Amino acid sequence: MTSPDPAAGEASEPEVVAPPGKSGPARSVDPPEKRVTGLRRIAPDVRPLAIPAYRRLFLGQVCTVVGAQLTAVAVQQQIFDLTGSSAWVGIASLVALVPLVVFGLLGGAIADTYDRRKLLMITSVGIAVTSIGLWVAALGGGSGESVWIVMALLALQQAFFAVNQPTRSAILPRIVPAAMVPSANALNMTVFSTGVIVGPLLGGLLIPLVGLPWLYFLDAITMVAILYAVFRLPPVPPLGERRGRAKVSEGLKYLRWQPLLLMTFVVDIIAMVCGMPRALFPQMAEETFGGPPGGGVALGVLNASLAIGSLLGGLTGGWISRVRRQGVAIIAAIIVWGFAMIVFGLSSPLWLAVIALAIGGWSDLVSAVYRSTILQVAATDEMRGRLQGVFTVVVAGGPRVADFVHGVVAEATSTTIATVGGGMATVVLTVLAAFLGRSLWRYDAGRRPVGDA
Repeated sequence: MTSPDPAAGEASEPEVVAPPGKSGPARSVDPPEKRVTGLRRIAPDVRPLAIPAYRRLFLGQVCTVVGAQLTAVAVQQQIFDLTGSSAWVGIASLVALVPLVVFGLLGGAIADTYDRRKLLMITSVGIAVTSIGLWVAALGGGSGESVWIVMALLALQQAFFAVNQPTRSAILPRIVPAAMVPSANALNMTVFSTGVIVGPLLGGLLIPLVGLPWLYFLDAITMVAILYAVFRLPPVPPLGERRGRAKVSEGLKYLRWQPLLLMTFVVDIIAMVCGMPRALFPQMAEETFGGPPGGGVALGVLNASLAIGSLLGGLTGGWISRVRRQGVAIIAAIIVWGFAMIVFGLSSPLWLAVIALAIGGWSDLVSAVYRSTILQVAATDEMRGRLQGVFTVVVAGGPRVADFVHGVVAEATSTTIATVGGGMATVVLTVLAAFLGRSLWRYDAGRRPVGDA
């Protein structure tokens, strides 16, 4: 693998190979650190964009993230239009979750078995084809049976996505030098946060202008950008000794004996299950912040605040790649998240709630960047796909479990108790986990060998 050559004006294509005489993961030579001053200390670290392979994937992701959000908006609206029931919209969320969980684990094993470039091509085409299928179904009109067609296509698309996501994440350390992986993850998550904000707004504007079916078509068209980026990649076979098809059980067994990697999942589950109160936003928007029944500005602002905080974190995250004690940063970020949720639960003016949620979104980005980086850099290459599959399951399932927990607690007590109690539990359990699982607290990115746990 090569790093950017300042004299060349553009980095040469990375060579995806194992070290001479070794079968372990490819290693990169990190570029020398340069003194950073002024605004560059907080401005986004865009050095990974000097690497052509990463730059093409990044630009492709800019398109596909917005396209995916267009489909998310269209599916919800189409199912509500067909059924007139919000319950059916909730069922659609569960339909999407099942393949994410099942194929997230299987997809990681598949990514550790086959060439990841080919796998990314196949799954990207699959996502595009299912979007075309949704487009055709939406153009066909609205019999009751078409709801099940939409559900089936949605589930199939999420299955492709569940394989695509861990595969794409497992590729990143093979095309970006290890020192730049945090910056690359920060850029990726900044794009995602932007898409979460822009996509729904754009979808809301486009539905009355062009019609709902064409949102699916636009999503399919955006996949061309990522397909081009993947096509230009070199082959990316898993490194290390291959003994037939990779097994999910091997990945879970590997994780069990890697306390550092295991702790990244433990603290994330604590933060999401205890401290994610998004299920309470509709009730709080109306009862706490005086919004109108059925939605309104207060609800929209609450839903956007976390993403806005994440976006601000990405835009001011130039310092992220310079932190060596990444485990300490994760713990600190989750504690900040917990306190932010406590403030949110105690807020009565909307502006204070928005600030608290934005701080939470900022801290969530910091935590997510370092958790992703540790999984990508500290794990051996032959296990990266399976660990990224577990990561996909945790990220997808944690907030949905939180929706259930917060909803039940709020129904039995109040939204304030559910939110404040969840924030307090996040802080206490994170401190306890850091004390019991000290591998995360002690982790120093400057001392770890690349690709070793």
